[in-house]
Amino acid sequence: MPNKKVEFNKGLKDMNEEDLQARIREDEMRLKKLEFAHVITPLENPMSIRGLRKEVARLKTELQKRKLGI
Repeated sequence: MPNKKVEFNKGLKDMNEEDLQARIREDEMRLKKLEFAHVITPLENPMSIRGLRKEVARLKTELQKRKLGI
């Protein structure tokens, strides 16, 4: 059974830069909404915030790698 992170990284290879930037903006908005909701009423699974934050970091890393030509 493949790891979720590995599947996520494979999906990044198929995206172009515009798609990556759109996904980053979308996920950052979801992250802000989740964090805000967590402040008001604690989430049932607060680890989802950490997972989403890591996804955003992976997206930004992939975008930066492409800009640098790595």
